[in-house]
Amino acid sequence: MTTLPIATPRRMRASAWRLLLRYPGQLVAVLSVHGLSAAFGLVGPWLLGNLVEDVAGGAADVTRVAVLVLVFIATQALCSGIAVYLSARLGEKVLAELREDFVAGVLAIPLATVEHGSGDILTRTTRDIDTLARCVRQAVPDVLICAVTVVITIGGIVLLGPLLALPCLVAVPFLWASTRWYLARAHDGYLREAAAYSLITEGLTESVRGARTVDALRLGSRRMDRANRDIAGAYAAERYTLRLRTVYLPVADMSYVLPVVATLVIGGLLHIRGMVSLAAVTAATLYTQQLLVPVDRMLFWLNEIQTGGAALARVIGIECHRPEAHTEGDHDVPQANDVRVRGLTYAYRAGRDVLRALELDVAPGERLAVVGPSGAGKSTLGRLLAGIYRPRTGTITAGGASLSDLPFERLRQQVALVTQEHHVFRATLRENVAMVRPDVTDDELERALRAVGAWEWARPLGLDTPLGAGRVELSPAHAQQLALARIVVAAPHTLVLDEATAFLTPQAARALEQSLQSVLSGRTVIAIAHRLHTAHDADRIAMMLDGRIVETGSHNQLIERGERYAALWESWCRGSEEPAGNIN
Repeated sequence: MTTLPIATPRRMRASAWRLLLRYPGQLVAVLSVHGLSAAFGLVGPWLLGNLVEDVAGGAADVTRVAVLVLVFIATQALCSGIAVYLSARLGEKVLAELREDFVAGVLAIPLATVEHGSGDILTRTTRDIDTLARCVRQAVPDVLICAVTVVITIGGIVLLGPLLALPCLVAVPFLWASTRWYLARAHDGYLREAAAYSLITEGLTESVRGARTVDALRLGSRRMDRANRDIAGAYAAERYTLRLRTVYLPVADMSYVLPVVATLVIGGLLHIRGMVSLAAVTAATLYTQQLLVPVDRMLFWLNEIQTGGAALARVIGIECHRPEAHTEGDHDVPQANDVRVRGLTYAYRAGRDVLRALELDVAPGERLAVVGPSGAGKSTLGRLLAGIYRPRTGTITAGGASLSDLPFERLRQQVALVTQEHHVFRATLRENVAMVRPDVTDDELERALRAVGAWEWARPLGLDTPLGAGRVELSPAHAQQLALARIVVAAPHTLVLDEATAFLTPQAARALEQSLQSVLSGRTVIAIAHRLHTAHDADRIAMMLDGRIVETGSHNQLIERGERYAALWESWCRGSEEPAGNIN
């Protein structure tokens, strides 16, 4: 039901402990203050038990006992407040660490995975993180307080008299059996519930992104059917977890009331036989009654802990998709900027190759244009050359180093991909361009913006002008120039351009590409050419058809051959705004 892995319970527990143990001093402080608060809570029932016995003996100092009870209640309240504050503070730190690890994991996973699992990633980023935040902020601290209170309270009962602790065990068989039954089913149930929401998000995201296509092809009813099926699946998943709760919670509620009755009855019988004092029976009954609140709250939060556990497994599962770290000795560092493709095949679906046995050499500093009809595999080849996809078979090397073996950071220093899809970050114009190299100077930024024809509109705005949603919003053409300026600043040795000038007019696109030639001189440029003037200006052309390279050569050579490229060129010139005679 999901494209991304889920962390195993063992890995989830190990990650949770690793996060907690990053702050050992604060964890010890939290547990100590919680314990101190619970210990102060035992004093009041003990004093009341002694008061009952003193009243029975006719020598009770009610005023003194009342004052002491109030003092210890106030002290317990103060300690409890401090404990809650420390727990919340520790929880926020752990949550912050978890969020940072999650963002690092999302940024490190392969881009192909992000594209294919966008709905699942979006659900983990929003719903799962929100669920986990609620769990860390409320459920975990409260359960921690309750657990410490239960342990210390039971310890207090044992100190009063070991026999008085026996009635507390009456509920254990019921709670153990019902809790085991619930936990055996709840984790998987909540995982299915979260996965069902991922499907809803995936379907809705696709419908919104492809709204124009849906409208043009009248697919609205089919998309509604898909949404209804996804919602029905989520409804069924939620009904399953609800059924678990409706069975478990009533059994648990009944179970933890039994110890109070048992303590009164058994404690009374033991007192009649002279085995325990009246004060001990009274205090034990009050202690047992005092257990009801933390046990009830633990049961209340158990459901939240289960949903939080499922969310944690999904959030930590992102790390399972992160590529293994490499050291400098684990791979060869590219020494040149030549690109070689050997025996390359690729399939989006098993058994249906879209690229077949490709062989290609791109010399250092060469400008290669890849052309062909729609569906020939040009964009797929571009993504493979940029290291976004991995070949099914065959190899791609840059400077003698396999792209598949390069760490992500090293790969992006060597090879960059620019497509027609560009993002303007909510930051200043300077920050939007300089993010690829923070130490770049303003003079270098200006040269980069001039190289892509953006300085004419960038200078009036100013480098410190905020861009992005709600600020100055750039047109698609200006956003495209901004993306190309980033590439000029980053200066990778190999550049893959896939419709990188699609939003510009043909004349502006060609002028931009010609101006970039001087800036990118000496660098390898592979251009997926949808406008054939790009092919005309390239050093060499690779003609693709049905996932294969069928022709290679310069523009003039391929025109003289009079084969597939020549036919494509003639067809393009007839339909192009810029006739062949105007291309020099």
